[in-house]
Amino acid sequence: MQPIVLRTARLELSIPVEADIDVITDACQDETLRRFTTVPSPYRREHAVEFVEKVAQWWDAGAEATWAFRRDGVLAGMIGLHRLNAGSGEIGYWTAAPLRGQGLLGEAARAVVDWGLSPDGLDLQRIEWRAVVGNTASARTARSVGFRFEGTLRGALVNGAGVRSDCWIAGLLPTDDRTPVAWPVL
Repeated sequence: MQPIVLRTARLELSIPVEADIDVITDACQDETLRRFTTVPSPYRREHAVEFVEKVAQWWDAGAEATWAFRRDGVLAGMIGLHRLNAGSGEIGYWTAAPLRGQGLLGEAARAVVDWGLSPDGLDLQRIEWRAVVGNTASARTARSVGFRFEGTLRGALVNGAGVRSDCWIAGLLPTDDRTPVAWPVL
């Protein structure tokens, strides 16, 4: 599958490139990002180099669709549809600390979900969201995009430091009303 560029009112979503490596490396030094994601900890530049190479391979294989999202040319974060298999996938994302709280992630997530569910995109029949219990910022974003909270999975996530955590799970189907609904954890 060829990489797709998505655009929103404020963002461009495109494949991460070599010029992003240092920005990715800097962003992944953030303790909150490392706690709540699977990025290696400690995170070194070589991890970013490998990541950028892998993203291109994932697109080629049709295994994952991962984008860097940028505002005014500045890398704000990463977002992707992972574990693409039999009509489903899992959304994952992070935002660089200085750019959090501006609604950029929600904007990027809506674009990715729209494309993932579209017959002109991946035509997925289900997209899952998972996050470490307590990651309320991620949960708020998923809720805002229309995901429906489904519960808690015990010991289901392992972060980049090898710490196993309980996780929240939510799902989104193409037939779901995307209007945000109440989540018991928010």
